[in-house]
Amino acid sequence: MNEHFFGDMGVMLGRSMRHVLRSMDTIITVTITPIAMMLLFVYVFGGAIQTGTDNYVNYLLPGILLIAIASGISYTAYRLFMDMQSGIFERFHSMPMARSAALWGHVLTSLVSNAISVAVIIFVALLMGFRSPAGVLSWLAVAGILALFTLALTWIAAIAGLSATSIDGVSAFSYPLIFLPFISSAFVPTQSMPSGVRAFAEYQPVTSIVNAIRALLANQPVGNEIWVALAWCLGIMLVAYIFAMRAYKMRV
Repeated sequence: MNEHFFGDMGVMLGRSMRHVLRSMDTIITVTITPIAMMLLFVYVFGGAIQTGTDNYVNYLLPGILLIAIASGISYTAYRLFMDMQSGIFERFHSMPMARSAALWGHVLTSLVSNAISVAVIIFVALLMGFRSPAGVLSWLAVAGILALFTLALTWIAAIAGLSATSIDGVSAFSYPLIFLPFISSAFVPTQSMPSGVRAFAEYQPVTSIVNAIRALLANQPVGNEIWVALAWCLGIMLVAYIFAMRAYKMRV
């Protein structure tokens, strides 16, 4: 690894963040859609949904945060694709800098921009009546899970951005990721689902992640859910990282 790797990565992070800040519509779009969804489910459908809790926004928020992150990482794939098409990576590699720093710059930008979106959504949820008795350690655990989830999906986005041959191909990969929370415990308890759907919902990664975050925010015992959630996040991140780096080396 280049001895100046972290300095190079910081420069690439600054470059990508400037692109995001010059085009704030990306963060606004990623934030507005989940907020609109949260308003719709709480104020329109919330009274008809039985979750065993008095405050539906408390139940709903973890799933909304995951949907926001799944939406946000599509922009990472798009920015990577545009850099690939422009040939900027080749120019970076002609300079005395770490070869993977440019890719890591995009990944860390995803982490920062999604953190901003998550913070805004939590603020709106507070205005809607969300309350949490969780302590500092529980909130840090929630932040850690969300960060790992963001990194896992971002490396998947990197594969799409590096491998796609068209804009449509870049954007299409995120749709299943955005849809996945709807077939989980994010909106309703899995016990209310038909047996086949319930089996899928209970054993897919989003349910464990949502349940762990929900328990932490409610200051309730998390049990094994947190370890299952961490295993999913770390496993997906590791596999996606390996394939993304392989795609990066093949394309650049």
